[in-house]
Amino acid sequence: MTNGAAGAGSGSDEADAWRARLGWAFGLIADDPAERQAALAHLDGARRNAWAALDRSNELWHLTRPLGPEEQYQEPAFKRAREVYADMCSHSLPEGLWVGEGARGPSLPYALLFLEWEARFPREWTEHAKAWGTKQSLIRRMAVADHDQPTRAKLIDLVEIVVQRAYRCKDREYVRVARAVDGEDLRHRLGTAAASDNPWARLHAGYVLWLLDRPEVPNTRHVWRTWVAEASGRQRGFSGPCG
Repeated sequence: MTNGAAGAGSGSDEADAWRARLGWAFGLIADDPAERQAALAHLDGARRNAWAALDRSNELWHLTRPLGPEEQYQEPAFKRAREVYADMCSHSLPEGLWVGEGARGPSLPYALLFLEWEARFPREWTEHAKAWGTKQSLIRRMAVADHDQPTRAKLIDLVEIVVQRAYRCKDREYVRVARAVDGEDLRHRLGTAAASDNPWARLHAGYVLWLLDRPEVPNTRHVWRTWVAEASGRQRGFSGPCG
């Protein structure tokens, strides 16, 4: 009982720490434009703080080089500067997400937040925190089958949003998520999108549905291009994803 209580407290403390660092970021996906602008201003300030801390760390790296590699990294001022830089990064995006692994735990709401921000407000995401590698990494971390129902529902929402838009870099990775959360709800939404008047939705949703019926088929550029070329009533001008 003692160990369980300690573990619960530790998890709660960790969640509180994430909230203290990045709780403001939920404003990035607010429906209210004023709330989003406030969150964007907060993000810009956090990134400036991280850049300033990096400049100071780099300055001290140059100053302490004569000490030699071992002594240099133990030098108090340089060590402290690196700690400050890491702390400043943890309050920003996307750098604050580069902590821990896996698709669960206290970091999960913030990983989903970052992906939802890119999906719903791509222009703001691109202007303020474009990070294709982080997007790809987070999508892959989300592509597991045993999420709880709220997380599963959020991932289905993201797949639905993404298939209805013009392709953005790393969108192809969402096929992994679709396969992980495959089910009646997802297939109904994809079927609706594939039958809509939106040419992007017809193409992308149709492709995802085709892959869901063929779990053994890899989601590669070659498979995508072959499917487009062979699809009945295919549209012109889709040369394939960038990654």
